[in-house]
Amino acid sequence: MPLNVHLQPAAADTLQRWHRLLAERRLSQLPELLHPQAVFRSPMAFKPYAGVALVTLILNTVSQLFVDFVYHRELVSADGLSVVLEFSARVGDRELKGIDLIRFDEQGRIVEFEVMIRPMSGLQALGEEMARRLAPYLSAQGS
Repeated sequence: MPLNVHLQPAAADTLQRWHRLLAERRLSQLPELLHPQAVFRSPMAFKPYAGVALVTLILNTVSQLFVDFVYHRELVSADGLSVVLEFSARVGDRELKGIDLIRFDEQGRIVEFEVMIRPMSGLQALGEEMARRLAPYLSAQGS
């Protein structure tokens, strides 16, 4: 039985704005898209990072690290409130592939942003560079 599944309108609008912010490198507007209790789930950490400021910092840092970042496919959940975005990028000389799992609330705000990355060499390169750039901030936050 084929499904014709689409994101709910508010979530679709937020996703379109996310793509535009990335393309224009204007993640300073990202907080407008996030739920106040948004969480980021890292491929390198068990504990999620919570709050608009921290999620914004992490996604902004990642967007600066990735070279040749491209989204390839979008898969939508049956309820229209979640999307899986397949991507590829480079960190230094390491190529990686990954997915962003994004869950929205009924108002279209991003509630959860989870990332999975392969291969291990690409994940390690990303983790090392993120740790180098964010360690001072995360230690100050007690994360």
